[in-house]
Amino acid sequence: MSARSLLARHIRGYSVRDMAVAALFLLPCLIIFAAFVLYPLGRTFHLSFFSNDLLGRPVHFVGLEQYYRIVSDPYLVGVMGTTALFLAYTVLPGIIIGLGLALLLQPKIAAIGVFRALLATPFAFSVAAAAVVFNVFYRPGIGLFNGLLQQMGLPAIDWLTSPNYALGSVAVVSIWRYMGYTLIVCLAGLQSIPDELYEAARIDGASSWHRFRYITLPLMTPTLFFLLVVSTIHSLQTFGEIKLMTAGGPVNSTTTLVYSLYKSAFAYGSSDYGLASALGVVLLLVVTVITVIQFRFLQRKVFYS
Repeated sequence: MSARSLLARHIRGYSVRDMAVAALFLLPCLIIFAAFVLYPLGRTFHLSFFSNDLLGRPVHFVGLEQYYRIVSDPYLVGVMGTTALFLAYTVLPGIIIGLGLALLLQPKIAAIGVFRALLATPFAFSVAAAAVVFNVFYRPGIGLFNGLLQQMGLPAIDWLTSPNYALGSVAVVSIWRYMGYTLIVCLAGLQSIPDELYEAARIDGASSWHRFRYITLPLMTPTLFFLLVVSTIHSLQTFGEIKLMTAGGPVNSTTTLVYSLYKSAFAYGSSDYGLASALGVVLLLVVTVITVIQFRFLQRKVFYS
């Protein structure tokens, strides 16, 4: 029996009064969803086809001109490249670091819970607090990182003021803030693997690497796939670290798609809501396409049983 037939049969089991009561209970949620999600989304699509006045009101239909600017303007093309680079800097490195820490914290020894709690702490930090702490660490003259470099006899680095290092420096902060969440999810995934599998592998003489390769990694693929999807969306939406630490500079080297959207609409007296709306639509499409690709091609590699 098809799903549609099952649904129809299920619905026929309820009276009109039951369905009306259910609709009334759902109505507040539907109103809130329509007011805060559907209407802004529709309004964004609408504004992306218009130029606007200072108050954001659409005044002139421009068709696809805003989208053409995104693919033809060298600055906006560079923004796309910066966004892709930031994605590469944060997603896979963050997952690998989180999984590595979870493996280190997996053994059931005394006080291991204290270390787990300490390493999960960054997840509780706000963006502002993390930005202040790392701004001190990155400070050219008295910062921790340059101090360590000098101890090793290496030259100091302009972490946040050099176009070559600024994006990587911001990516480190983003990875650090999200590390606690990645660690908690990886620990939950590791603890769901039955100990009997490891015991059987040890009896068969499997090395640590082979236990990781043939037991841990396959059974962790659902967790890692979940983290890959969520981390990608989180990375594409990163805004606070960029705003507070570099404001998109130097020389736009940390201006990602979402920060470019903010600059077009609100920063420095700008009010180009049409371009900002087009950038928002492009961001939505990028997130959607990447998520679909991940589900289409990578989900096949996930071991669910």
